[in-house]
Amino acid sequence: MDLDNNKYYLQALQYIADHDLSELETGKHLLDGDNLFVNIVDSKMKTPELARLEVHDKYIDIQVPLSKAESFGVKPRKDCVEPDGEFNAEKDILFYKDKDWTTITVEVGQAVTFDPDTAHAPLIGEGEIHKAIFKVKVV
Repeated sequence: MDLDNNKYYLQALQYIADHDLSELETGKHLLDGDNLFVNIVDSKMKTPELARLEVHDKYIDIQVPLSKAESFGVKPRKDCVEPDGEFNAEKDILFYKDKDWTTITVEVGQAVTFDPDTAHAPLIGEGEIHKAIFKVKVV
């Protein structure tokens, strides 16, 4: 996927560079309608055993931990073999039961991008996390 030619992706990166995301209120912030928005959330983190891989078709995720480091399970979508239910088109999400992923850790303020070709299991860690999740329309 050529992210350098996705104007919404470039807008998101510029927004991240120009704004203190920790100052945004919890909730959904439209940056360019349904083409680009950011959800500021407070979520309970999970053990790797409880985390689930997810994929999206319509949106690229850019996730930015704001209160503490966050680990993610990551696996190429093409290698996922055990769907957990059907694709939910309304929510643009499909989960997988696969657990044989690579784990990455993203520090506070760092951004990680997951395109539709990459399954990711977010929220691996302990306690609560405050984070930003940018949804960037695939073009």
